[in-house]
Amino acid sequence: MNKKNVMSTYDELMQDEDFKKEFEESYKEFAISELLLALMEGNHTSVRKLAKEAGISTSIIQNIRAGKKNNLTIKTFYNILDALNCEILIKRRADNFVFPLIAK
Repeated sequence: MNKKNVMSTYDELMQDEDFKKEFEESYKEFAISELLLALMEGNHTSVRKLAKEAGISTSIIQNIRAGKKNNLTIKTFYNILDALNCEILIKRRADNFVFPLIAK
């Protein structure tokens, strides 16, 4: 078997247009869920503590962690990041310029 002709499972699945569309739609929620889990773990923050500091319900945090929250508002997302001592940076792809965001 020629190794150059072997495709990964991912590459093979992504050739199916229906699978690719569903994957791309769900990936954003997955990425936010993974980001939240990593930030919470890095800060040693519990669901209850984060919810209290962000001023939101624990069920919102739990749903994001489980990948079930797909209509997260920017305000809620910002409050969560702020409670985790993080900030949002906007970077232009063309030249990697980072726009400074001043909030509060």
